[in-house]
Amino acid sequence: MKKIQINIRRKAVDLLSNELVQLSHLKDKDTLPLVIKPSVNEIDIVEWLHARREFIEEKLLQNGAILFREFNITTAAEFERFGLGICSELFNENGEHPRETVSGKVYTPVFYPSDHKLLWHNENSFNHRFPLKIMFGCRQPAQQGGETPIVDSRKVFQLINPNIRETFIEKQVMYVRNYGDGLGLDWQTVFQTENQAEVEKKCQQNDIKFEWKSENRLRTFSIRPAVIKHPQTGELSWFNQAQHWHPACLDVMTRESLFTSFQPEDLPRNCYYGDGTPIEDSVMEEICGVYQQLEVSFPWQTGDVLLLDNILTAHARNPFVGERKLLVAMGEMTSYTEIGY
Repeated sequence: MKKIQINIRRKAVDLLSNELVQLSHLKDKDTLPLVIKPSVNEIDIVEWLHARREFIEEKLLQNGAILFREFNITTAAEFERFGLGICSELFNENGEHPRETVSGKVYTPVFYPSDHKLLWHNENSFNHRFPLKIMFGCRQPAQQGGETPIVDSRKVFQLINPNIRETFIEKQVMYVRNYGDGLGLDWQTVFQTENQAEVEKKCQQNDIKFEWKSENRLRTFSIRPAVIKHPQTGELSWFNQAQHWHPACLDVMTRESLFTSFQPEDLPRNCYYGDGTPIEDSVMEEICGVYQQLEVSFPWQTGDVLLLDNILTAHARNPFVGERKLLVAMGEMTSYTEIGY
């Protein structure tokens, strides 16, 4: 019997084709995030990202946030590979936040009590250097809650009372931090050194004023913009962390406990207008109200990756019950000097 030879060839996949993925929105086209899902089986999302990096950049600048769903990115190695498909280099973490390294340049989220909401913020906006992009990967959603709400920082700028907005533009924000008083990270952890001279050098390099208090304690002062222009789009964005630092934004019990133990100038964290005058509690209440009004929240699904433009979009974290496993990576580090502030 004559044998019949069958040649099976793998079909070449055109990675530039939009038919490999489908685009949608969780709510409407004017609300972030843009959602990208696979249209075909077994698409290598990282290869696709490398081929379509300009397309992703364009969509991220338009939407501020992209949710990659159903690509099944569940391990730290897969997540890091995904991150490098977006950014040529990922951020080598400093000691600023109490995180743990999971693998390479992939980290856990900031440790924060699970029964409290971590308020909206643009990552590291109180520092001289910050990432342009930040990514979150879901390995395991919480049993209840634990969403990562996101807010369009351009809309925050537009909705804030013009008088408040102009005051912050003119005066900026002063972040004051006290190390070594028993709460928060010590300066040795944050600056990753035991040497005071090295701390002073790092402060000077990063536009931080400092003073040494008694018993080896440290106080730092950083004046940063409250509003910046995006370096690519030129759009104005509300870009600061006043609501993370101002005591009026703490829950009542925590605030009362802190003021029982510390004078305002000795709080572990506090913030003022850039000229050193107090930011009114009512102003912070109004700003938080704008964030709450604009907040978009959605349940995590295992394998999700959320990509944010860190200038255009703020993020938060809802309280949660049960174990919650997320991964974090940051890339495209820049500074206020590099973007013209």
